[in-house]
Formats: sequence, C-alpha cells, structure tokens
Amino acid sequence: MKKRGLIQVYTGKGKGKTTAALGLALRAAGAGLKVYIGQFLKGASYNYSELKTLEKIKQIKLEQFGQGCFIKGAAKSEDKELARGGLKKVKKLMVQGKYDLMILDEINIALKLGLLSLDEVIQLINNKPGRLELVLTGRSAPAKILRIADLVTEMREIKHYYKKSVSARKGIEF
Repeated sequence: MKKRGLIQVYTGKGKGKTTAALGLALRAAGAGLKVYIGQFLKGASYNYSELKTLEKIKQIKLEQFGQGCFIKGAAKSEDKELARGGLKKVKKLMVQGKYDLMILDEINIALKLGLLSLDEVIQLINNKPGRLELVLTGRSAPAKILRIADLVTEMREIKHYYKKSVSARKGIEF
C-alpha cells in the first residue's frame, strides 16, 4: 500500500503551534525523512534559538519569508511581496517532490493579514502530492482549511505567565 501524506493544522491562541511543528520536523528528520520549513512573516532579525539547531540537521531546510518585524496595522507591499514569493517557492518545491514533510509556519496569519489569498493556499493544498505530509501553523486558521485538514490541533490558552509580566526567555520562547 502506498504511503499517503496528510494535512495537519496547528492553530489557536495558545502557545506551542510552531513548537509542535518543529517537534514533528525533528521526529521526521530522525526517521530519515527530508523536511522543508517555510516561515511566513519571520525574517533574519528574529533570533530564535531553534534556528541554530535546525541549521545543524542536514535533513531539514528552513527559509524565512518575512521582514523580521511584527506587522501592526495594515501590511506593507513588501510584506505581501515576501509572502507571495514564499508561496511561489513552496509551490515549486512541492512539485519537485524532494521533501517528505513541508511545514508552512504562520501561513494562517499571512492569510488573516491579507498577505496571501485563501484561494491560492487552498489550491496549493489541493495540488499536494499524495505522499507529502503538509503542516500549516498559525492563529486564525480559516474554516475552509480546517474542513479539508486531516488533523486539526487547537492550542488554547488557559493560563499564561505573560499576564504576570514574565518576559520572553531565550531558550523557552525564542
């Protein structure tokens, strides 16, 4: 029987969506699978500690499609260009078929901010090669994506230490 890749979505307002996807990437790489991570909205000025580790794992390729700053208010044309360029790159890689797992980190936020069109992302999902495992992360996943996904995990915040003025900590949040 031929292995079929599924569509997974990690969404919600709670902490841990990207962390869960990166855990899956580590598991897949440990099993000898080839992994691609495309991070929408994140750029070189983000100094996330996990990036240092991922660079050392030959089965994982990571690229960022953002300016490296939070988007507040209306997105700039450069933000849209970077996101569209990222989606174009992902489509090309998907067709090439050299990855077993592709993670589109924060793509749901890119959709919410209007950087990408929902129709384009749905088309990408529908054109996914059968064996490819595809993961989409980020808050506010559109209902249409939730309906076509095989697995949806919602991270729900019950309690968060940020509300007690605990700052983001290196090695834990970044």
